Amino acid sequence: MLKKERHDYIMRQINLHNRVLTSDLVQLLTVSEDTIRRDLQELCDNKQLNKVHGGALSKSYQSTFDDSQVYARDAKINIAKKAISLIKEGMVILIGGGTTIIELVKQFPENIHATFFTISPFVAIELAKYPRAEVILIGGLFSKNSQVAYGANAINQLAEINADLCLLGTSAIHPKEGLTDTDWEINHLKKTMLNSSRRSAILCISEKMNITLRLKVAPLQNIDYLITELPATDAKLDDYRIKNLQIL
Repeated sequence: MLKKERHDYIMRQINLHNRVLTSDLVQLLTVSEDTIRRDLQELCDNKQLNKVHGGALSKSYQSTFDDSQVYARDAKINIAKKAISLIKEGMVILIGGGTTIIELVKQFPENIHATFFTISPFVAIELAKYPRAEVILIGGLFSKNSQVAYGANAINQLAEINADLCLLGTSAIHPKEGLTDTDWEINHLKKTMLNSSRRSAILCISEKMNITLRLKVAPLQNIDYLITELPATDAKLDDYRIKNLQIL
């Protein structure tokens, strides 16, 4: 594979999943670790990504959340507008992190009234702009890659919550394999959030559909709503039309 092809592949993975791991790229591209490190360094030097220990992060995956850097922002705004319809007055909501969730929070109506528990300090900062929203930040170890709190302390706090709704982004979704990811700790975090909520919604751009990663989070049967930027009647969603899963 030529260098440009590797770089294009790396950037697609970054855009879809917000982060990449060097070890995964070595296996997927069947090249040496040194080659991947050089590729990531070149892309970093060209200001296309942020290189971190063990991999790289999207340029949009940072505390400033510059809107111009958010991949597929229009699609994520479309998703956000659909997701807002699920939020009712006075709800208790568990909400994850990531650029799709950030775009959701930015689209909230100014008078939104709900209690939000979040694992993301950046989501908490955005939520704090709404005067009628109560914001509770879950604490724990901080993942530099996923930029959320994780670990036993975070999971114990989440397990004590009985939320009305859980709003999560995802790295990948597949009609047979369900939700999958690459990070063991984040997987356990997401599982706990889903188990601590009466209903759950997955917010996902359509490019993440029909993808399977190595760690299972949850089957589709455990999800109540799937929200993409596509019209709910789009044929691309047909394989996801199962009992008890509502597509918005």
